[in-house]
Amino acid sequence: MSASTQILDPRVVVTGHTGNGTSIFISDEHVTQLAPFGPEGSTFAKIHSQPSVPVSNQNLPPDLTDQTPRNPPNGVMFCTADFKAGTQTPMHRTQSLDYCGIISGEIVLILDTGDEKTLRAGELVVQRGANHAWANRTEENCRIMFVTVAAEKVKTEDGKELGDGDVFMK
Repeated sequence: MSASTQILDPRVVVTGHTGNGTSIFISDEHVTQLAPFGPEGSTFAKIHSQPSVPVSNQNLPPDLTDQTPRNPPNGVMFCTADFKAGTQTPMHRTQSLDYCGIISGEIVLILDTGDEKTLRAGELVVQRGANHAWANRTEENCRIMFVTVAAEKVKTEDGKELGDGDVFMK
């Protein structure tokens, strides 16, 4: 992979406070990415996660080393995903409200209807439980930042709950 298309592991700086309330840096490190779909698939870095909201800022952040990026059923998660040049994810639906920011590169968001939107660095998506796939049709890798929040299952007009189709569940 050339230097122009390689994306480095994300650097994460975490703040906190001392017992008397003085602000401090707790950590400053690079997060190793996980490749659950093999070396040619997307890679993920789970940055931070809490099992429920509101969260506590009293406790130290959890160790998320080698954890697949799945949103806790009642919580929140912050992660990045790197989509390699020329790849596409399977169609999937997550049980979360996903705030997505394209950090670098370009990506196509595809819905199960076949509708598509091309997104570039600096652009944002609010993903509300739609069945979707991501396609990187360029020659450069793409990094997306996600903040996901637990959500109720999507229901059709007749009340049928749609499955999550979460590719990480398989």
